[in-house]
Amino acid sequence: TIYQAVQQAVHVGFSTRQSRKGEISSWKAYAPAHAGKLAIEAVDRAMRGEKSPSPIYEGEDSVIAWMLGGRGGDASSPGVSATRASQPHYDVPLPAPGEPCRAILDSYTKEHSAEYQAQAWIDLAFKLRQQIADLKTIREIVIHTSHHTHFVIGTGANDPQKSDPNASRETLDHSIMFIFAAALHTGFWHHVKSYASEVAKHPEVVALWKKITTREDAEWTRRYHSIDPKEKAFGGRVEIIFNDGNKLTDEIAVANAHPLGARPFARANYIHKFQSLTEELISADESQRFIQTAQRLGELKAGELGALNVVLPPNKLTCATRDERGIF
Repeated sequence: TIYQAVQQAVHVGFSTRQSRKGEISSWKAYAPAHAGKLAIEAVDRAMRGEKSPSPIYEGEDSVIAWMLGGRGGDASSPGVSATRASQPHYDVPLPAPGEPCRAILDSYTKEHSAEYQAQAWIDLAFKLRQQIADLKTIREIVIHTSHHTHFVIGTGANDPQKSDPNASRETLDHSIMFIFAAALHTGFWHHVKSYASEVAKHPEVVALWKKITTREDAEWTRRYHSIDPKEKAFGGRVEIIFNDGNKLTDEIAVANAHPLGARPFARANYIHKFQSLTEELISADESQRFIQTAQRLGELKAGELGALNVVLPPNKLTCATRDERGIF
């Protein structure tokens, strides 16, 4: 049953990376939840006896052949082996029997509501603005960073939307040029206010934004891909060139909230982040109830797990109201 459910979920659950390119919509945030919804439905169908496309990964027209390295394997793609030219082959690292599952330790907390590659740059912008008396004296800003940052959220992405003040909130979230300019100008970062028109279309922010370019730096790319946690980096080096020719240069490897950062996140920071993100959505009582429940997770019995769902007031669910839009 599990085998059939997994194959069904994989078959229907693929989303391409286009959700993070060009004009980015809210679907970027919804795709993981949608995959989870499809997985639950696949389990239900499998429990009722429905079979699935098989084999879902190695099939001639299935996932590896069309969505990953191709039927012959592609050694240039991460994780793909070319050792089995006649068969689709893809290497997936798994923990050995009895080995602790530590992959969660490869993820890092976002202090700021923005793409993770921008976290360190927001912190650096806050630091540098204290050293610049007048932002209007800046002629150019060059961000030297990893391949990933340059080509995904930098000017290397070649997405004109990343330089458009009218772009969607999700697009701005993936523009290091906007993010660095806004953080440098305002000195704060907020999940709503930093993306509001008052910031995104502010003439001084836009002017600063247009002066920023990114460049790939081989050393920062190497550090980005390092498996040594003490060396792995998500930042880079910035050069701020002023109208008089003077330069201000600084660098940052990891965000302040990173375990090796200037102010590693602790439990109080997680609680504050939750309260900040939900302050206009749920009541103070509901916020406190959830926090108390989450903090005794290890003690919860099966019947109490439902308490980990945050309950929204009815008036906050207006987006789900049935109206003349849609089919049903």
